[in-house]
Amino acid sequence: MIITDTHTHLYSEAFNEDRHEMINRAIEQGVSRFFIPAIDSEYTESMFQLEKDFPEHVFLMTGLHPTHVKDNYKEELNHVEDLLSKRSFYAIGEIGIDLHWDKSTLGVQQQAFKYQIQLAKKYKLPIVIHCRDAFDEVFEILESEKGDDLFGVFHCFTGTFEQAQQAISYNMKLGIGGVLTFKNGKIDKFLNNIDLKHIVLETDAPYLAPTPYRGKRNESLYVLKVLEKLSYIYNSSEEELAEITTQNSKDVFKV
Repeated sequence: MIITDTHTHLYSEAFNEDRHEMINRAIEQGVSRFFIPAIDSEYTESMFQLEKDFPEHVFLMTGLHPTHVKDNYKEELNHVEDLLSKRSFYAIGEIGIDLHWDKSTLGVQQQAFKYQIQLAKKYKLPIVIHCRDAFDEVFEILESEKGDDLFGVFHCFTGTFEQAQQAISYNMKLGIGGVLTFKNGKIDKFLNNIDLKHIVLETDAPYLAPTPYRGKRNESLYVLKVLEKLSYIYNSSEEELAEITTQNSKDVFKV
């Protein structure tokens, strides 16, 4: 059984003490494909090291995270574009809009999001979207950029059924992670009305650990808890769901 974690920050400082052991734990249990989103240029070298250490398992993205869109965001975007000109990546991400922490940066977040979508189109890559307290703002930009060349993953999807349908209409898979296992997560109430072809698994490690690890450090192995809950919701075997969601990830990332 091959399981894909489509969103995991394995380079995070949270794993500095046991990174290789943590990754190997996951691989031993079948979680053997890790898609690594970027945050900003400070993490580029550690992402490359991760790829070097686990070349058969690690697949890198590049991009500027919306919470890291600061005064130097144009330099950061130049860094992303420079990397794209020098080597291949599997997606542009994670990109998007986050109004949870700072609403004052909305304008530059919108600029950075749109610019990176256009980069993804130029390089024929999927995007991986971060959206927090910003569904309307994200959808407004997706609407302006929609087309066959816009596709990707709506990471950590926590919206309503209607918002799920809207995301899917823009050629987005829904990234389903630990929130699915939360008592107040809400998406478990309607997810079985979404065709499985639109779903990929993720952890967002080291964040958003699923129940029963909620509040603790998340790791890629814990995607098994998401798979377990998905199996219950869809009344399908974990093996079948692992196969479908891994194939969905291959459809998006082309690997």
